[in-house]
Amino acid sequence: MTYHSTRGQAPILPFDDVLLSGLARDGGLYLPQAWPHFSTSEIKAMAGLSYAELAVRVMMPFLDGVIGEDDFAALVEDTYKGFGHKAVAPLVQLSPNDWLLELFHGPTLAFKDYALQLLGRLFDHVLTKRGERITIVGATSGDTGSAAIEACRDRDNIDIVILHPKGRTSAVQRRQMTTVLSPNVHNIAIEGSFDDCQDMVKALFNDQPFRDSCRLSAVNSINWARILGQIVYYFAAGVALGAPERGLAFAVPTGNFGNVYAAVGARHLGLPIKQLVIGSNKNDILTRFFATGRMQSDGVVPTLSPSMDIQISSNFERYLFDLHKGDAGQVTARMGAFRQSGSFAVDDHLWAEARALFDAAAFDDEATLAVMRSLYEETGLLIDPHSAIGVAAGRARRRDETMPMVALATAHAAKFPDAVERATGIRPALPPRLSDLFEREERYDVLPNDEKAVKDYVAKVAGVSP
Repeated sequence: MTYHSTRGQAPILPFDDVLLSGLARDGGLYLPQAWPHFSTSEIKAMAGLSYAELAVRVMMPFLDGVIGEDDFAALVEDTYKGFGHKAVAPLVQLSPNDWLLELFHGPTLAFKDYALQLLGRLFDHVLTKRGERITIVGATSGDTGSAAIEACRDRDNIDIVILHPKGRTSAVQRRQMTTVLSPNVHNIAIEGSFDDCQDMVKALFNDQPFRDSCRLSAVNSINWARILGQIVYYFAAGVALGAPERGLAFAVPTGNFGNVYAAVGARHLGLPIKQLVIGSNKNDILTRFFATGRMQSDGVVPTLSPSMDIQISSNFERYLFDLHKGDAGQVTARMGAFRQSGSFAVDDHLWAEARALFDAAAFDDEATLAVMRSLYEETGLLIDPHSAIGVAAGRARRRDETMPMVALATAHAAKFPDAVERATGIRPALPPRLSDLFEREERYDVLPNDEKAVKDYVAKVAGVSP
């Protein structure tokens, strides 16, 4: 299997080069040239597999011999053996046909662990085999950074630099990054929003000489391997709930579109997903797109769900490529318009096609708190604000009462203790392994939202002249 860019001007690459490249050299995102497809019998045969066995079954077709099955199985087994639940991604029943998929049992208590813990091991495997070293640069709105740092800390062939928006993550999210004092870990607090951080990372990757001299690689969901690792838990939930004989609906809280694009990927592979519901906070660019067919960026508003405080949904480009049936020229034109004016629109027939699969709903902070409160009163469960938005969106937009609706719980409640306490009166405790988080020493640097300042910093980390 080989991979091509959504903008059509970058080299076609095998899996290992896509892994190390992250963003394509033409500014686009990599996708497989042809999607594998599992038959009904092959999906039936996934029932009863462990999460690690299922992950190998789902992901192997995408590796195309770059990593042998035995080696890959060992990497996957090592990835998930330390997760805090035997099922790795357990389902919790909320009502007869409503489910919560708990994706917070990894080391940093967020769904990002499911792909990033594997990604760190894949980087190590490929780089050791090649005798190479890379500098990872990533942007985070809260959870990607800590998961990436945990995956890459103390690895011999990797330096990692993570940008986060200063003062716009929860204290737990920030400290999970900044208290990792490993010499290969570097944290930058940017004086700006997450979109500023994400734009900065893209600017670094689009400067080809700088990218090459620093050997840059990406851990954000612009990296195809991130999406691949997230496809697995949709299969885990789907098979547990009766797929392929039974249709499925998923409700996904998302700002950057990566998590829900993994569901699109699972559907390409044959999982019978009939409806996808996007949950947004006040930064509702995605909800507005599915309501109007126009992507229109506004200013970012801080909310109780900071990981979704985003107005530039990078992974939407992959779905745009799907909608345009692989027409890279159309994607390039749309993304160029968005960069210039902050908006673009799709043709009515494409919008109708998108609406056939997707629904969306947005919730402000007060509505989010109300859902957290009511769910606690109904079930005794404490959930974080992002997960609450997923639950609320699924309830508000479900089309078929007979079909299982699975809301994704994307973070542990203890990552957002202030919001949970405000909603329920109960302050959730961190798991024992993180109980001393607020006593640990922090280390990070504050930089302006300035490309040269960040380039100079990254170049110093990489040991090259800026």
